[in-house]
Amino acid sequence: MYSVTKRIDFCYGHRLLEYDGVCKHPHGHNAVAEIEVRTDTLDSRNMVVDFSDIKTLVKGWIDRELDHKMILRRDDPMVAPLQALGEPIYLLESNPTVERIARLIFETARDLGLGVMRVTVWETPTSWATYTG
Repeated sequence: MYSVTKRIDFCYGHRLLEYDGVCKHPHGHNAVAEIEVRTDTLDSRNMVVDFSDIKTLVKGWIDRELDHKMILRRDDPMVAPLQALGEPIYLLESNPTVERIARLIFETARDLGLGVMRVTVWETPTSWATYTG
């Protein structure tokens, strides 16, 4: 089994509803996503996948959809005021935890045609979540 991993840095804000801790308040993170792609056989270039393909596909999507945006639950009372102000947001059906964000990136990478096996999102240098599908 071969694997390659691409690191993608991005920034986002969020808050957690129905949560009794400091993360119930709006705040931001400088996140790192690790996208691992695996295969049993290498392609004609002797690669799992070109790192630039992961960058183009996944980083391109993250830059458009998540980077420097507030990621909020669809029913968050902050949604309407932020939309009225023209602020960039990304909406989820559930709380935008780091676990949920890792799954979102995993599913998007799969939808973009990558053989992703693992996505880890580092919310801070000491805290991360992994989704393996």
